[in-house]
Amino acid sequence: MLKNIFLDLDDTILNFTAGEAKALSQTLREAGIEPTEAILDRYHIINTAHWELLEEGRLTRDEVLVQRFEQLFRELGVDHSGKAISERYEGLLSRQHGFMPGAEQLLKDLSSRYDLYLASNGAAAVQNPRLDDAGLRPYFKGIFISEEMGADKPSKAFFDACFAAIPGFRLEETVMVGDSLTSDIRGGSNAGLRTVWFNPHGKEPRPDIRPSYTIHALSELLPLLASIQ
Repeated sequence: MLKNIFLDLDDTILNFTAGEAKALSQTLREAGIEPTEAILDRYHIINTAHWELLEEGRLTRDEVLVQRFEQLFRELGVDHSGKAISERYEGLLSRQHGFMPGAEQLLKDLSSRYDLYLASNGAAAVQNPRLDDAGLRPYFKGIFISEEMGADKPSKAFFDACFAAIPGFRLEETVMVGDSLTSDIRGGSNAGLRTVWFNPHGKEPRPDIRPSYTIHALSELLPLLASIQ
């Protein structure tokens, strides 16, 4: 019987993409850089590549946060401190806490039926204020932020640390839900969990990462979970 639901935060529960756009645009403007579509697109490519290196264990979190801006500034030919800009951006990002469509009602519905656990790869200084401002903590039995756990998704070490913090935890009673194939779905699968890929934008699946289930809207999650034995 299904008991525990692990939920990703960014672009699963909270709309990280919208919050990121606001925080990043303001950060760049303050640095004297107009956030054109081309510059924002290039940042996203650089940022994604750096987070993938973190997921592979080839960069630390601090290196990701700073080096993504350093690379962007090198390409733009501007002289700014990657560390200072990163700190400003993270501060602005920590204020962004808009919900994904249907997420708030979903949490109300799920929390009355299952034990919910948050599993996030975000920086603690960013995620904790967002959790507070969005009023999310009461919905969760446990909140696991990778920086505080000492390991990142998709590593098995991250999930093992989460499991160890849950009394009487059983793999067969648990699913992982998230939008990222590389961190949520790969990580959950490697840890032995069934997984639900939240794919609202119809991204192409990857042959090397196979979710147990796929949904395209959060409204599909509750009936899916009810059907899982």
